[in-house]
Amino acid sequence: MRINKLLAILVFGAMAFASCTSDSSSTPRGDYENGVLISGEGSGTASTGSVSFISDDFETVENLIYKKVNSSELSTNLQSMAFDNERAFIVVDNQNTVTVVDRYSFVKEATITEELATPRFMTVADDKAYVTNWGLTGAFVAVYDLTSYDFIKKINIGVGPERIIESNGKLYVSHQGAWGSNNIISVIDIATDNVEEISVNERPDEMFIDNNNFLVVLCEGKAAWTGDETIASITKINTSNNTVQSEIIFPATEHPSLMVLENNTIYYAVGNNIYSIDTDATSLSTAEIVTVEGFLYGIEVEGNSLFTLNANFKDLSTLNVFDIATKTRTQTKSVALGASKIYFN
Repeated sequence: MRINKLLAILVFGAMAFASCTSDSSSTPRGDYENGVLISGEGSGTASTGSVSFISDDFETVENLIYKKVNSSELSTNLQSMAFDNERAFIVVDNQNTVTVVDRYSFVKEATITEELATPRFMTVADDKAYVTNWGLTGAFVAVYDLTSYDFIKKINIGVGPERIIESNGKLYVSHQGAWGSNNIISVIDIATDNVEEISVNERPDEMFIDNNNFLVVLCEGKAAWTGDETIASITKINTSNNTVQSEIIFPATEHPSLMVLENNTIYYAVGNNIYSIDTDATSLSTAEIVTVEGFLYGIEVEGNSLFTLNANFKDLSTLNVFDIATKTRTQTKSVALGASKIYFN
């Protein structure tokens, strides 16, 4: 009897432990886990930048989530967001702020303001934040300790920095040129702060590291309206020696605006047409996946789903989702004013 009772207790305890373990792992970390975050720039001084949330099943759509949770506004212009495991960092350039929130609950944790001057994009590496800034008298990357949010230092770089990514102890910064134009990628050695510049075609913006450890950069080129039109390209850079490995050149009058990578496939936009090519391709695609409506201002891809943003700066913007295989639209949702970027959470 005692043995049977002991066995029963052990079995019950194991079941209870398994149940608790299962419950704890499935417990949501916040209202905004398992979904898509959309950042919107806002418009003018009266219309704040904001963040929208759409659940993975597309059943829940919630706008102005930062305001709902924190009872305050972010102000315009919400330029971009960055993430680590638990936090989201919201960069608002005309306020010179990086607002730190829990990425799943959106509860505000801190605001970074020191030594920011028109901040643009941010990346996180080894519990430090690296933020590109157009600057007042010169452009720079501002570095912060993310355990204390204290400012550490500035790294001076060329004019008009935008995107910044980290790979293998190096920071890569694309320089569109701010109010003008630039044609460089800065490579910063994190250990030494040494900066090397790589010349590419005009107005480099989106970039990523591909599976072969090449840096792939979308160079938009100068448009015709500038009076000094230049070619655009998808440029591949060898990160072992910081030299241009190859270029896929666009026709003289075409200027791509967006590029993302998913599963060894590059997706890019020209006007309202979205195309795809393999990362090893040597030429552009001649057949678009889809042609979207409105002002195409952001794209992202997850699996077989293409997400696009039709930005509106007077009312809510529109998120459309397409099945890439069938080229059909599967979802349409109203999201943030001036919606520009898509993040999977």
